[in-house]
Amino acid sequence: MFRKLAIFAFGAMVALAMPLAAQAKTIYWISHGGPADPVWTYFLAGAKQWAKDTGNTVNTSFHNGDVASQQEAVRAAIAAKADGIATTSPDPGSLIKVAAEAKAAGIPIINFNTPDPKAPFDAYVGGDLELYGANWARYLVDKKLVKAGDFVWMPVEIPGATYGVQEAQGIASVFKPLGITWEVTEATLDQAEAITRMVDYMTANGKKIKAIIGLGDLVTGSIKRVYDQVGIKAGEIPVVGWGNSLDTTQEVLDGYVDAAQWQDPQATSYLALSLAAMASDGTPTGFNIITGALYGKDTAGVYAKVLSGK
Repeated sequence: MFRKLAIFAFGAMVALAMPLAAQAKTIYWISHGGPADPVWTYFLAGAKQWAKDTGNTVNTSFHNGDVASQQEAVRAAIAAKADGIATTSPDPGSLIKVAAEAKAAGIPIINFNTPDPKAPFDAYVGGDLELYGANWARYLVDKKLVKAGDFVWMPVEIPGATYGVQEAQGIASVFKPLGITWEVTEATLDQAEAITRMVDYMTANGKKIKAIIGLGDLVTGSIKRVYDQVGIKAGEIPVVGWGNSLDTTQEVLDGYVDAAQWQDPQATSYLALSLAAMASDGTPTGFNIITGALYGKDTAGVYAKVLSGK
């Protein structure tokens, strides 16, 4: 009799524990990017893969650089009592208040892709953007592709956005002491419009441009199309910058881009969501996860294979 009661009690505990263990979570994944930007398809793929692997729900949203819209998305997640939030930072300081609101509500909030150390996020997953910028500048200097007195053009999708600001700070730390000058110009998040603006800029300023640093994936992935329209041959003007798209990996292989930055977009989303889920269960997340690697023609094929899903 005692054995039967023990077995019954054990079975009851298992029955109670199993629904708790299997209880699905709802994590909000919020991006400053746009669905038309090729790199964000890979970040989104990582989020979808995480949802599939874990059985949890991921509510995704894109905000196309609209800071107010992204702030409201975070607040909507808080109001919905999300289990966790994974969000990019659209502009430095822009999410300080809403991140604090999430923490006050007991909702873990993980920052990914674009860091903002001033905001009270629980953790950061992604690249060190200032270091990336410095590495691009050092690459051009170390390879003797630019020198004192040269001018470098730096197109970016959204002027003032966190990623471009921090990358430019890293670039300035290398270029400024050497007397190398630069200009950041807007290209927008629409690729067709970005190509038009880049073509116009190169047509007007091509003779003084000694190198190009693409501060975003969309602009770096548009280099071949721009060069073809302007009549510039591959390798004629050195290019470094972002490399999270098949367009850019092919440009590296074809010689249009000298070196490109891989950020592990799928893994970044996957890990950010994992941290948010862990934090919602009470696991401390007092650490950051830094991703990324600079690649050239010798290893571009590796990243092209990843991006093509082969």
